[in-house]
Amino acid sequence: MATKAKTKSAWFCQSCGVESTKWVGKCPSCGEWNSFVEEVVVKSTTSTIAGINGQNKKNKPQKISEISSSEASRFDTKNGELNRVLGGGLVPGSLILIGGEPGIGKSTLALQIALNLKSYTTLYVSGEESAQQIKLRGNRINSDNENCLIVSETSMENIFSHVKNTSPDIIVIDSIQTLATESIEAGPGSVSQIRECTSQLLRFAKESSTPVILIGHITKDGNLAGPKILEHMVDTVLQFEGDQNHMYRILRSTKNRFGSTSEMGIYEMQHNGLREVSNPSELLLSHEDESLSGVTISASIEGMRPFLIEIQALVSSAAYGTPQRSSTGFDLRRLNMLLAVLEKRAGFKLSTKDVFLNIAGGIKVNDPAIDLAVILAVLSSSTDVSIPKEVCFSGEIGLSGEIRPVSRIDQRISEAEKLGFKQIFIPKHNSKGLDTSKFKIKIHLVSKVGEVFQTLFR
Repeated sequence: MATKAKTKSAWFCQSCGVESTKWVGKCPSCGEWNSFVEEVVVKSTTSTIAGINGQNKKNKPQKISEISSSEASRFDTKNGELNRVLGGGLVPGSLILIGGEPGIGKSTLALQIALNLKSYTTLYVSGEESAQQIKLRGNRINSDNENCLIVSETSMENIFSHVKNTSPDIIVIDSIQTLATESIEAGPGSVSQIRECTSQLLRFAKESSTPVILIGHITKDGNLAGPKILEHMVDTVLQFEGDQNHMYRILRSTKNRFGSTSEMGIYEMQHNGLREVSNPSELLLSHEDESLSGVTISASIEGMRPFLIEIQALVSSAAYGTPQRSSTGFDLRRLNMLLAVLEKRAGFKLSTKDVFLNIAGGIKVNDPAIDLAVILAVLSSSTDVSIPKEVCFSGEIGLSGEIRPVSRIDQRISEAEKLGFKQIFIPKHNSKGLDTSKFKIKIHLVSKVGEVFQTLFR
């Protein structure tokens, strides 16, 4: 019996995925011009995944007191950094989306996960590479797993057929933009295809309690390609970022229904794959014997992890009249604010100076506690006076020049002491409830920017 289908034509914005019944010049949602394209949508009355579990389950309303609240055991990925970002491992039935720039290591990370899960059957579906190419990458990673099944496929119908035959515990899709279903008459990567394929995978994951990991492309603006609804449908969105000129890679969570979004995982890209960095402080700090001007160390925290970062600044006379402001790894607008505070509250004239700032290691830091180290690096370079290497800083700068308290100061001080620093400058208001007797490092309590200047540059 032939399957009945409903056919219609619609217009979709290729930037945000908004649907319209007619073409419009400017998208009413994202404001993009000439971004609407016409797609033919065919909605089948039969479910693609209806035959996987035998029959479709029908839910019924329940009282909240009758719902079981016991947490299902998570899948241990054998990857400490990934477990930290996910909140403890893969949750059964979860849908995880990993995005990042081309060549950053998304496929390498996904394959390492699949190969490390030796006690589970993993189905690795690739729509971009052949099985031979994946085998070559597996040889480079130098890991093997007899329970890891590889298939090169782009058809959703064929993928669900493989799932029915193999009954995997975990599924990896590389990538969602390459998949297509016969129920939509549009090319792979289109808004309607991405939405429909993700919807089918989401339904399968929830009904079978099978974790599904999706790899997604990003646009030139750094956003995940496809409709914005893609990020709303999945349970977890992970952003894999880093400078390809550096060896470090950062895994951040921008959405996580099963854990915190403030955690961060750090990897080092090597010839044999991604290596977990358990102690990033020692790698992010330089090991120069002599002190250099324009270099300071800050005690920062990302998620639950404290680590020390090196901040480098260069201040020089503006050669072309208009001073330049450049920042790598630090918010440029916040740098301009800190420079304004230095001029207004501390009397340092930097309006005719070029200021360049860099966070060593190619990482991006959003912790406001590094403000104090930033302005001291700028002043150190401006006066050409070096700051001792055994000194580190932690404090947020307010618009009036005050040093505001920061969170979890105990962990910051302990990390600095563990790495051999002799002195640390912290906000005076953080002294409340702080037991300084348990630390061997000398703690300077400061409330104004001027107090730090008088101590270091007198």
